[in-house]
Amino acid sequence: MKDGPVWRMKRAIARKYDALADAYDSLYGDEQEAKIRSALESLQLKETDLVLDVGCGTGILFPYVQEKVGFVVGLDISRGLLERARNRSRYSSKVSLIRADADYLPFLDEVFDRLFAVTILQNVPDSKATLNQILSKAKREAILVVTGLKKSFTKDQFLRILFEAGLDIVDIKENGRLLGFVALCQKKNKYK
Repeated sequence: MKDGPVWRMKRAIARKYDALADAYDSLYGDEQEAKIRSALESLQLKETDLVLDVGCGTGILFPYVQEKVGFVVGLDISRGLLERARNRSRYSSKVSLIRADADYLPFLDEVFDRLFAVTILQNVPDSKATLNQILSKAKREAILVVTGLKKSFTKDQFLRILFEAGLDIVDIKENGRLLGFVALCQKKNKYK
């Protein structure tokens, strides 16, 4: 079994969210929904889109997108949160759930059209490495929605993480209703 400070941190995060699973939506649901709605104001979804929700939690994103896209894959490290996500998506044939680590995504490269990483950056040991892993699964013209909590990152820190991970910011939202920054991003075009 893997050990060391990184894996201890990841196990601690999984245990934390397993313990919070029953209360997660009442504690964080309104804020998560506000971030999702904010992102979707500027995000065009197509019925052929394959969507990846990294750190899907209880599946708050699913009702907003599942009927507008081809398929949604929700991924989380917490078994407890995934059980709640399964309950939320049980009547949809367009949602699949996977328990996995965001740093080791079990997908081929360049598969997804729309990717969401909502409020996960503060829960990973290396934000840039996690974003690089997520970015590797994005098609060339994909849009990635990435959020960062204001209590964890200044705006400059958040933007630097995105830039260093190889992302171009298409749009950023940071109004007073949000406790975090919401960025819509694309892979940097190496040929500009």
